[in-house]
Amino acid sequence: MKYYTGVGSRKTPQHILDFMNRLAHKFASLGYILRSGGAKGADTAFANGAEGLVKIYRPEHATPEAMAIAEKVHPAWHLCDGYARALHARNAFQVLGDDLKTPSSMLVCWTPDGCRSHATRTRYTGGTGTAISIASNHGIRVANLAYEYDFLAATKWLG
Repeated sequence: MKYYTGVGSRKTPQHILDFMNRLAHKFASLGYILRSGGAKGADTAFANGAEGLVKIYRPEHATPEAMAIAEKVHPAWHLCDGYARALHARNAFQVLGDDLKTPSSMLVCWTPDGCRSHATRTRYTGGTGTAISIASNHGIRVANLAYEYDFLAATKWLG
């Protein structure tokens, strides 16, 4: 099985949401399964284009193991309530799969700041930052469509 993670801001611009939908169609045509979180915006755009090849992780899926992974990369874990922690913990599954040992081939997203790694994460990255940090820490390529190079590369890949 081949997996990719498709996530991003709920405030993703409409033209990027449309582009994510097209990317998801392309990934589906190549047999990739989307891992996402089901939130409005980017998550929904990816899921709508994934042609049923999708695994959605919700806060209620959070386990102690997923919480531990999220806690290691979250900059203010101590300020999060239980629900917020569960939201961040689901990112571990989005990136590493049901067993937390089957990494996605890549993570595609959009964040306002164009974050592409744990090191470039800012407060403007938002909740997607947890997924980006987990991917970054596991050597998974992050393509942020707010970053011009990644957007142009994805455009060429779509053909």
